[in-house]
Amino acid sequence: MTEAAARPEEAHPGLRRLHLPLRPPLRRLPPAAREALPVALLLPLLLLHLAGTARSSDLPLAAALTTALVLPLAWRHRAPYPVFGTVAAAALLQWLADVQLPADVALLVALYTVAAHTGRRGTLAACAVVVGGALAACLRWSTDGAFAAPFVALAATAVTAATLGAHARTTRAHLAVLAERAAHLARQQEQRERLAVAEERARIAREVHDIVGHHLSVMVALTDAAVHVRHRAPEQATAALLRAAETGRQALTDLRRPLGLLRAGEPDPQRHPLPGIAELEPLADRMRAAGLPVRLDVRGEPDRLPATVQLTVHRLVQEALTNTLKHAPAGTRAEVRIDCAPAAVTVDVTDDNPAPRPAAASGQGIPGMRERAAAHGGTLSAGPLPDGGWAVRARLRPGGGPAASA
Repeated sequence: MTEAAARPEEAHPGLRRLHLPLRPPLRRLPPAAREALPVALLLPLLLLHLAGTARSSDLPLAAALTTALVLPLAWRHRAPYPVFGTVAAAALLQWLADVQLPADVALLVALYTVAAHTGRRGTLAACAVVVGGALAACLRWSTDGAFAAPFVALAATAVTAATLGAHARTTRAHLAVLAERAAHLARQQEQRERLAVAEERARIAREVHDIVGHHLSVMVALTDAAVHVRHRAPEQATAALLRAAETGRQALTDLRRPLGLLRAGEPDPQRHPLPGIAELEPLADRMRAAGLPVRLDVRGEPDRLPATVQLTVHRLVQEALTNTLKHAPAGTRAEVRIDCAPAAVTVDVTDDNPAPRPAAASGQGIPGMRERAAAHGGTLSAGPLPDGGWAVRARLRPGGGPAASA
C-alpha cells in the first residue's frame, strides 16, 4: 500500500472536509464528560417544567424524585447495574408517594444501558423489573380500570429498549471481533513483509558473498602468480595482471545487479543479466588462468531451465571451485559434471586434492549453497571423498518448491 493510499485525505484534500461532520466536537471530550452532558442538559429542563406545572406544595418532592431519577444516568456506562438499581428505587419511591413524573423515561434509558453493556440474564431481570413497574403504575394511575392498553404500550416500550440495547451490544461485539481480525491480518501482513525483506536480504547477501569471494580469490591467485614470475617471465606476469584487472571489472559488473536492488536510484538493476549455465565456460577459463585446471561436462538441455535455476547452478559451481582454489594446493584438478534432466538437475563438483580440508566446511559458503539448493526443492552435500579429494553434490528440482529441510 502506498503512502497516498494509506492517507487518502492527504492525496485528496476534499476528503478532509467530508470527514469533519463525522467527527463532531463532542468526540473530543473525555468519556465521562460525554456521558454526563445529556444529564446536565435534561435535568434543568425537567426541573423548569416542574416549576411551571407542579403545585408549590408538591414541588420539593417532585424535584427531589426527578433528580433521583435522572442524575444517576451520568454514571450509566461505568456502572450499569448500580445506576439501574438506583433509578428503579427512585421510581419505587415515586410510586409510593403517588407522584407522576415525566422523568420516568430514565427507567428506559437505564434499561437500555443494562442491555447494551451486560449479559442476557441481567437484561431479562432489568426488563422484568421495568415491566412490573409499568404494571403497578397502570394499576394505580389508570382511570376507569382501563389499564390494559397503557400497560401493553409501556411493556412494549420496555421490551423495545431492551432489544435495542442488546442489538447495540451485539453490534459492538461484532465490530470488536472485526477490528481484532483486521489487526491480526495486519500483523500477519507485516510479518510476511518482514520475512520477505529478510529473505531478500539473505539472497542478496549470498549473491554478494559468492561474487566477491570468487572474484577476489581469482584475483589473489593471479596476482600471486604475477609476483612469482615477474622476473623470469615478465610477459606472463603482465598477462596475469591483465587477467586480474579483467576479473575485477567482471566483479564490478556482477555486483551491480544485487547492489542495484538496494538502491532506490538505480535506473534498472534488471539490465545486468543473470549468469547461467552458458557462463560456466568463462568461469572455468578464469579458474584455469588462476591455476586450477577445470574440466566441464554439461549434459542435457540447459537452455530449457528457468533463469533462477541456471543462476543457482552457476553459483553452486562458482562457490565449489572457489573453495577448491582457496584450499587446495598447486596441481589440484577439478571436474564439474552437470546433468540437466526435465525432472531434476544434478551438479557434481569434485577435486583430487588428497589433503584434508577442514576450513572448507566453515564460514558461510557451504550453508549458503545449501540454502540455494533448498530454494529449488533440492539438497546439497559437501565432504571428502573416500579415495581423497573433495566433492560437492547437489540435486535440484526445477519445478519443485522449497524443501522442508536441507
